[in-house]
Amino acid sequence: MKAEGTMIKTEELQINIGPQHPSTHGVFRMLVTVDGETIVDLKPVFGYLHRNHEQIAEVNTYLQNMPYTDRLDYFNSMANNQAYAMAVEKLAEIEVPERAEYIRVIMVELTRILNHASALGFLINDMGAWQTPLAFGMREREKILDLFESTSGARLMCNYFRFGGVVRDLPPDFVPRLQSLLTGLPTFIDEFERMLRENEILRIRSEGIGVLPKEVAISYSVTGPVLRGSGIPYDIRKAEPYSIYDRFDFDVPIGTVGDVYDRFLVRIEEMRQSKRILEQALKQLPDAEGGHINPKARQNIRPPVGDAYTRIESPKGELGFYLVSDGGQTPYRYKVRAPSFINLTPLSDMCRGYKVADVVVILGSIDIVMGEVDR
Repeated sequence: MKAEGTMIKTEELQINIGPQHPSTHGVFRMLVTVDGETIVDLKPVFGYLHRNHEQIAEVNTYLQNMPYTDRLDYFNSMANNQAYAMAVEKLAEIEVPERAEYIRVIMVELTRILNHASALGFLINDMGAWQTPLAFGMREREKILDLFESTSGARLMCNYFRFGGVVRDLPPDFVPRLQSLLTGLPTFIDEFERMLRENEILRIRSEGIGVLPKEVAISYSVTGPVLRGSGIPYDIRKAEPYSIYDRFDFDVPIGTVGDVYDRFLVRIEEMRQSKRILEQALKQLPDAEGGHINPKARQNIRPPVGDAYTRIESPKGELGFYLVSDGGQTPYRYKVRAPSFINLTPLSDMCRGYKVADVVVILGSIDIVMGEVDR
C-alpha cells in the first residue's frame, strides 16, 4: 500500500492460535507474530497435557511401565511398547525368541500404516477438505485395529509386548485376516494417492509451503518422514538395524524440496514399503510349535547396575528410551526421546514468511501427538 509514493508498513501483531484441538493433534498453543497475514515469528507453547510420565516411571516396576508407554503416542502403542521393551532387554541382557521378533515387526509395521493413513487424512482435513479423505484413512485404520483387538484384547492401548517376547501368540485366524488386509491394501493406497496427488487445491496448499531445508532439518535433529521429506534417506531400520529388520528388503522414500507436499508423498510411499515388509515377515514367520513367545519368569526383573539406550524407527521418527538401573525393581532414571517433540522444534523456521492459513497445514504435515510431546 502506498500513499504519495511512500510505503506504509502495517503494525506487527501478536495473536494466539490455540490452545485447542483436544481430539486431534492435542492441546497445543502457538504464539504468532504477524505482519498483516504474513508470519514474522512463531513460538510453540507446550505443557497443557503434561502427565509426569518420566517421573511416574521411576516409582513403577519395569513391567508396570509397559502400559504407560501406550499413552505416549496413543496412535502407536505397539511401537512405543517395542522401544521400551528393547531398552529393558538391553539393560537386563534378555534375548527375544525368533517368532516373537517377527510378531513384533508385524505389529509395528501395521502400526506404521495406520498412523500414516490417519495422519494424511487429518492433514487434508486441516487444509479444509470435507471428511472423505479422513474417512478413507480411518476405514483402513479400523481394519488394523480389529487385528490388534483380536491379538491383544485392546484396540488403542494394546499393552502387548513383554520383556523377551509378547503377551500371547497370534490367534488362529490372524494370519488369514492379515493376508486379506494386505491383498486389499494396494487398492486403498492407490485410490488415496490418485484422489489427492494431482488435486489442484492440495498442490496449491502444499507445494512450496513449509519448506524445511536439509541443513536445517539436520541441525534440529529432526527424524522420520519429516527428515526424509527433506531429501535425507535416514531410516534407523536401515542405518542401525534392530530386531530382525536386516532380513527384509525395502526402500527408504525421500522427497526433493522438503515442503508439505513432499512429506505427504513420503508417507504414501512408506505405507507401500510397510506392506512389503509385512509380506516378507509372513513368509518367514517361524512355526508356533515348540517355540515360546513370552518367557514369564523374566517379567519381575532387577536389571544389573548400568544404563541402556535403545531407539526404533517409530512412525513419527526416532523414538528412544534411556534407562538407568541401580539394581532395584524400578528404574533409577527413565527418559524418553519423543519424535513428536523433536520434530516440532523447527516449526518457527518452517512457518516464517508464510501466511496464517498455512500454519495449520504445516503443523499437520509434521504429524504430532501431544501426549508424546508433553509426556
